[in-house]
Amino acid sequence: MKSSKKTIKSIVANTATIFISLIILIPLVVLFLNSFKTQGESNKMSLTLPSTWQFENYKTVIEQGKLVSSFFNSLLYATVSVVIIVIVVSAAAFVIARNRKGINNLIYYFIISGIAIPINNVALMKVLQALNLVNTRIGVILVYAAINIPLSLFLCYGFISTIPREIDEAAVIDGCGPIKLFVQIILPLLKPIMSTLFVLNFMAVWNDFTMPLYYLNNSAKWPMTLAVYNFFGAFENSWNLVSADIMLTLLPVLIVFILGQKYIVGGVAAGSVKG
Repeated sequence: MKSSKKTIKSIVANTATIFISLIILIPLVVLFLNSFKTQGESNKMSLTLPSTWQFENYKTVIEQGKLVSSFFNSLLYATVSVVIIVIVVSAAAFVIARNRKGINNLIYYFIISGIAIPINNVALMKVLQALNLVNTRIGVILVYAAINIPLSLFLCYGFISTIPREIDEAAVIDGCGPIKLFVQIILPLLKPIMSTLFVLNFMAVWNDFTMPLYYLNNSAKWPMTLAVYNFFGAFENSWNLVSADIMLTLLPVLIVFILGQKYIVGGVAAGSVKG
């Protein structure tokens, strides 16, 4: 009786999983097929194969959509901001996790409160104007870093809390100073959570649309998300070209996710043990 109930539950769970997967995958398949169709065929938005595979759609998109410069802009914003996040968060989480007293405790809760507090774009614009960072690449990079630090600190703090303090004590006895202790002993142990933070934040920055829309007025500095938006405005009736544009934008983040998905599961699970 118990085995039959388990079988039924397993069938229901698998069916639900397959159904949810299809909801996510079917639009991607439609986009992929449409990117190789003619304009007339792509307007039907169907799962049928193209009568003739139009590979030149991608060439047209790359040439007319300014995707090369937009790709490098997105890569710059995502990579630099994520490197800043990983370095700052790993060091801060180590200090706070090893000394949760007084001001450190206040700072920790102040920073992670940013997870729930919405972004005030008016105040943020005033700050960037005061620092002459509006319409600059470094301004957007710093905004991305600041926005994603709270959740990253929360996860990294939980991960470091699982590392025994005895490791620190043994290293200090052997003559390690604070910096040497962190760089040579603790940092190698943080590879799982650092990989997780890199993948999650890279995808978040790459897919973001609103920040560059608000703070970048120069199309030469636009990332790929804004390039797709601009391209759609110019070719809204050419769904084959729009689909090719979207596929090229999705490709890098899909590759990063596929390569780093095992780190996401392991790192988030470890980082959620303590908080």
